[in-house]
Amino acid sequence: LKTRLISPIFSTLTPDPSYRLQTTLADFLPHDSNPPPLTLPHPQKPWDLPPAHHLLYFEPTKRSSEMLPDGTNPDHFPGEPFVKRMWAGGKVLYDNAKPLRLDGGVGVCGEFVRDVKMKGKEEEEGKQKVFVEIERRIARASPEEILGVRQRLWRDGEEEFGPCKILERRVIVFMRNKKTNTRTKEGEGGKVLKSEYSSSPDFTHTLIPTPSLLFRFSALTFNSHAIHLDPSYTKNIEGHPKLLVQGPLSLTFLITLLSRHLAKEGGNQVMQSIEYRNLAALYCGEEVRFCGKEIGEKKWEVWAEDEQGGVAVRGRVRT
Repeated sequence: LKTRLISPIFSTLTPDPSYRLQTTLADFLPHDSNPPPLTLPHPQKPWDLPPAHHLLYFEPTKRSSEMLPDGTNPDHFPGEPFVKRMWAGGKVLYDNAKPLRLDGGVGVCGEFVRDVKMKGKEEEEGKQKVFVEIERRIARASPEEILGVRQRLWRDGEEEFGPCKILERRVIVFMRNKKTNTRTKEGEGGKVLKSEYSSSPDFTHTLIPTPSLLFRFSALTFNSHAIHLDPSYTKNIEGHPKLLVQGPLSLTFLITLLSRHLAKEGGNQVMQSIEYRNLAALYCGEEVRFCGKEIGEKKWEVWAEDEQGGVAVRGRVRT
């Protein structure tokens, strides 16, 4: 799997997807003095790509016949019997000195399988999981890009940006298809914990995800995974009581809310990196509380709580 060659993904960096995401999220975010723009930017005054909005670009476009039965991308699939997939976490780093601009130019994403880990004992039926760590390096495309992009973007470690503007790692966990009727963890398992900062966040916002929100985000990210779209599949095949909120959507809310909070505080801090884990599923139609707290100089803890107050997503941010 680590030697699998994944084709580079090119995207035209127009503001339309970013604008549509801002419009989609607007009714779920706090109403304050910084509402999202109601019109697209003038072509001569392009936006910088907002934090988290890279998730809308650089998604592979495959025929339906090429997708796995659950609607997911086969490029990272480890093979049978690990057919059940969840987004377990990840990390995003930004080179703020060289932000991507939504000016109609072409960007490119080189995607690599950085690591693969098997966890769980073989003798424990259904307990084994395969964690696939995907590294995505996003940059401006050069004119002679198609053949040399992997060599141009790849680096031995994440401390080296090279020509990249954004470096993202995604951790996808693949499990055996053992249906349960419990609220399944997305990460490595264990108890859902309370945050030590739950009673004193610097910012907090509560919302209830709707089927429309999940559909629109899936459409914007070109994600056809059935657990976000098909209630019958989600309940009868995967064993979840309701549609699952996308891991990237939770990440987008956390990043967006923190960015808005930092802007209110004077805009002296900008996000350098976020590392996060999805610890438990969040469900459509159930209350989600997004929170953040500054825990040190230029260090933030961000998290999302489910309806019972358990931490479902936890992240650390450097500004």
